[in-house]
Amino acid sequence: DGTTGQNGLAQAEAFIESAGVTGLVVTKLDGSAKGGFVLRVQQQTGIPIKLIGQGEGIADLTGFTPHVFAASLVP
Repeated sequence: DGTTGQNGLAQAEAFIESAGVTGLVVTKLDGSAKGGFVLRVQQQTGIPIKLIGQGEGIADLTGFTPHVFAASLVP
């Protein structure tokens, strides 16, 4: 969830440890929060971000491209 903020890393680490996660899906990136923490989660855990969601439906999920995402963080 892109609105998680700084708590996102702790939540992701706990979930990864418990569930054996092999890829991340980050949703709600269309809201006011930019979701910059997702890059930190990927860097700290080594788990790749597979999909990002910028809407409310399944069709709003797209493959994650780091340079495109990083460019979207800077106005």
